[in-house]
Amino acid sequence: MNCKKVLIVDDEKGFTSMLKLNLESIGAFEVKVVNESKYALMTAKQFLPDVILLDIIMPEKEGPDVAIEIRNDPTLKNIPIVFLTATITRDEVQSQNGWIGGNIFVAKPSSLKELLASIESSIAVK
Repeated sequence: MNCKKVLIVDDEKGFTSMLKLNLESIGAFEVKVVNESKYALMTAKQFLPDVILLDIIMPEKEGPDVAIEIRNDPTLKNIPIVFLTATITRDEVQSQNGWIGGNIFVAKPSSLKELLASIESSIAVK
C-alpha cells in the first residue's frame, strides 16, 4: 500500500501524539510531527508531505506565517494545508462547507473521522 505522508504542525504535544498514533494505526499514512512552528518549513522540505495539518495559534510563529513560508517555497507551494484551530466553531466551519479564505479548516477538538475527511478531500484537490 502506498502511504500518504502527513505533516502535523501543532504545539500541543498530547494532541499531536494521539493524532499521529491514530493516523498511523489506519495503515494508510506516514506521519511526522513538529511541535515547534519554527521547524515546520525545514521539516516540510525534508519530509515532502502529501498534506500538512497546521495549527493556527502557536508560540514563536503562527500558522498563517508558516503557511506563507510554505507557499513561497517552490518545492512545497502545491502541498495542501488543512488548518486546525480552536478559534472558530464547528458551526462556523460547516457554514462555509469546511473552507475559509480558500483554505480547508477543521475546528478543534475534532474527531478522527472529520480529520480523515479533510485529509482525503485536500489530497483529492491537489
